[in-house]
Amino acid sequence: MNIPSELKYTKDHEWVRIEGDVATVGITDFAQGELGDIVYVEVDTLDETLDAEEVFGTVEAVKTVSDLFLPLSGEIIEFNEGLENEPEKVNSDPYGDGWMIKLKIDDDSQIENLLSAEDYKALISA
Repeated sequence: MNIPSELKYTKDHEWVRIEGDVATVGITDFAQGELGDIVYVEVDTLDETLDAEEVFGTVEAVKTVSDLFLPLSGEIIEFNEGLENEPEKVNSDPYGDGWMIKLKIDDDSQIENLLSAEDYKALISA
């Protein structure tokens, strides 16, 4: 299972790449594996400011639909439009072309609440 050490993670199985005051967010390799074949990603919160842990969208797999939870408070400034035609990128490249949103971080002190790769490994191994 792929859990890149340079990323941060949430208990809801999102990953976060932080570059300055912008966070790129997607779902983890573990999450996409649990969901199975992704057929649709919906994010209707573009240009909205949300609090951490609020639902920012949904991911639909063949057998289920799951909510996506914002890892940090902020404004959703970009949606990966490539997922509209190729949602399967979430399965094939969850940490690359399968990213979902970019977020302008409101409160960078919340970063401390995210999990390290080691903490996330422990969470999914429990």
